[in-house]
Amino acid sequence: MPIRRLSPETVNRIAAGEVIDRPAGAVKELVENAIDGGATAIEIHADGGGLSRILVADDGKGIPRDELPLAVERHATSKLEADDAGDVDLLRIFTLGFRGEALPSIGSVARLSLTARTAGEEAWAMQVNGGAAVGPAPAPFPAPHGARVEVRDLFYATPARLKFMKSARAEAMAITEEIKRQAMAHEAVAFTLLLDGRAVLRLPAEAGGDEGRLRRLAALLGRDFEANALLIDQTREGLRLSGYAGLPTYSRGNAAHQFLFVNGRPVKDRLLHGAIRGAYADFLARDRHPAAALFLDLDPLQVDVNVHPAKAEVRFRDPALVRGLIVGALRHALAGAGHRASTTVAADALAGFRPGGGSEGLGPRAWGSGGSGASASGFSGWTGWDAARPAPQIIPGLEERSARVEPDQASLQPAPAAYPSEIDHPLGAARAQLHGTYIVAQTRDGLVVVDQHAAHERLVYERMKAQMATGAVTRQALLTPEVVELDPVEADRVVARADELAELGLIVEPFGGGAVLVRETPALLGDTDVQGLIRDIADDLAEHGAALSLKERMAEVCGTMACHGSVRAGRVLSAPEMNALLRQMEATPHSGQCNHGRPTYVELKLADLERLFGRR
Repeated sequence: MPIRRLSPETVNRIAAGEVIDRPAGAVKELVENAIDGGATAIEIHADGGGLSRILVADDGKGIPRDELPLAVERHATSKLEADDAGDVDLLRIFTLGFRGEALPSIGSVARLSLTARTAGEEAWAMQVNGGAAVGPAPAPFPAPHGARVEVRDLFYATPARLKFMKSARAEAMAITEEIKRQAMAHEAVAFTLLLDGRAVLRLPAEAGGDEGRLRRLAALLGRDFEANALLIDQTREGLRLSGYAGLPTYSRGNAAHQFLFVNGRPVKDRLLHGAIRGAYADFLARDRHPAAALFLDLDPLQVDVNVHPAKAEVRFRDPALVRGLIVGALRHALAGAGHRASTTVAADALAGFRPGGGSEGLGPRAWGSGGSGASASGFSGWTGWDAARPAPQIIPGLEERSARVEPDQASLQPAPAAYPSEIDHPLGAARAQLHGTYIVAQTRDGLVVVDQHAAHERLVYERMKAQMATGAVTRQALLTPEVVELDPVEADRVVARADELAELGLIVEPFGGGAVLVRETPALLGDTDVQGLIRDIADDLAEHGAALSLKERMAEVCGTMACHGSVRAGRVLSAPEMNALLRQMEATPHSGQCNHGRPTYVELKLADLERLFGRR
């Protein structure tokens, strides 16, 4: 077949296939044009999932009459500036787009009407039907200035494309998600979205800055995000990362609540999503994902926004710098959160209560009078303690004071009055222990329930990380080195990381085929299950993908070691031990969640309890 030139109509339709793949793509291009045109309010209508009709109206600067024919012509744009020699640098892009393909591409596959008016001038309109342009001609326009683009019968000129469209409902949802992303990126612009005549979004313009951005994010992501979001604002070598990221305990089952923007442009980028996951690696299980809305601003010369026809992906000149900035900024914000847990933890706990649902109430008889008798309640407490005796340190290890207590052997006893200073702490004063697992503490305005194993696991982990950072992990030699039998491949994998494990305080060496000899363990772990620890480490090293750095893999191993060395559920603690645990939680970053992202404590305010029992 000979080589031949394609007709302009065919070329336009090919371009439309690259840029406009569905109605949401057309909406995206038109909204970005409106924002680049200086709009402060944008109204979007979509009927039939956008296939029947799309209308985007704005109050921007408008388009002069003599430029209207160019606006619907291919490779014509106002978004690139040429130098004196007429050359254009395609990397210096300060707008949301420059291709000049949106209007002609849409017009080649649909019936497009463009009406615009500049300040102090009359309004004019262009019509493009299946690639054929007509106009400009005078037209009515209600606003003093701006542009109005109406698209009807999208893809009527390419019927084959219609076969690949989803249902009208699915296409409408895609349009809604696109408008949400655009609204997050431009909080100073008011957005109105109507689907089939029904208002779905009405977002007023917000003031610029962090507060206005958070209000816009709260309107789109919910008040829970606003209450559990951490401010991000870090700059490094000309790159600025801003926005908000959720607490680890405010996590989701997928990454749908991660929104990323580069120079105001919504993008989906593996590097950026991977950096977010790496920053939360210490705090979330593998099947949990943080919520975040992050905005990266940098010199346009440092990023290529045209590696994807729809500009949905980007490529950075220095990806390591970008990744380091994101990971560092997120970890700095998480460290500043201290022991804070998300507000949804308490809300979920209250929702789980059923007033009067228990078979036995906690009346006066249940609390007893301070003796040491037993009950079947599963609660344990303590009988007096010397107020002059200082609370012991829980880390590096808790002294074994009692054996595991089964629920039917536990006792329920009231706690003595706490020091006046204890109850004023954020996590309050320990009052009792439930089922040898949960610590109940009283605060000035409520109560706190702590999962002792999860809390101590985080404390041990943070202590190990601090020791690793200084290269001063204290080790303890085993009286008798322990041999751990593994699969030969697993054994080789563990031995290959012997140097890194030594930095964690774990000394291993090969011991024949398929076995590992353990000589020393971290002192923080105390008397630990060496066999289980080595097997868990082997599993961790096998499961981690190559995308994670060695430090991140070692952090996972460190978390496994901390889990083995923490206070186990079922361990009965004394009052000073409980209070020591609470005080160390308050002083330790990230203690609001364990290494797997689960909350370490639930706080209920007095007002919550009063509502629970109908007192208010």
